[in-house]
Amino acid sequence: MPVELLSAFLRHRRAIVSGALAAVIAASWGYLWLGGGQIMAVPPEWSASYAALIFVMWVVMTVAMMLPGAAPTVLLVTTLESDRTANSKLVPGTAMLFASGYLLVWWGFSLAATLLQWGLDKAGLLSETMAFGDGPSAGAVFVSAGIYEWTPLKDACLRHCRSPTEFLVRHWRQGALRAVETGMRHGFFCLGCCWLLMALLFGGGLMNLAWVAGIALLVLLQKTIPWSGQTSC
Repeated sequence: MPVELLSAFLRHRRAIVSGALAAVIAASWGYLWLGGGQIMAVPPEWSASYAALIFVMWVVMTVAMMLPGAAPTVLLVTTLESDRTANSKLVPGTAMLFASGYLLVWWGFSLAATLLQWGLDKAGLLSETMAFGDGPSAGAVFVSAGIYEWTPLKDACLRHCRSPTEFLVRHWRQGALRAVETGMRHGFFCLGCCWLLMALLFGGGLMNLAWVAGIALLVLLQKTIPWSGQTSC
């Protein structure tokens, strides 16, 4: 009986992947809600341990903000692999490898953001809420993000995010390493689309969860709502 139940469970591959993604996203938001802001509530002098905590915060924040928009593509990998893989038990693992490759790109961004935060804080440009302490700096970020929204690079990257079927047809290759590589490729397109939106966190404050949630919602809407006749995620 346990073997039969396990086999029945494995047949529901999309449910497994959906549940795993939902659990990771929920855990990330829970971390930000319960403990993320407290890390910077009374920022100490920068040290290796404090920098590591900030890096972890950025990693969790990028997972919470970016993984929901990538979830439709991860689920599409599940469908694609179900048709091509003889051993169906490997399908959820392949989808998770794709998601891991996607998140690796954002973890690289998290490292860069940690270094940027350290530099800005050392220069005295950040307030206690880890936002720009002067209006001109914050305004420059907002203006830059607004201008970038209308650039060809933004549009090109966003098209890949909004059309996961086209992306996977063009780039998907079977194999564990290929799944990670394709996930990273998708992550780079997503990074090209959203990096300046993420920079807005320095305008509204890294400790402001309402601001974090607002940007996350904007990213999700941009990547999932059809525009100009394009196919949504």
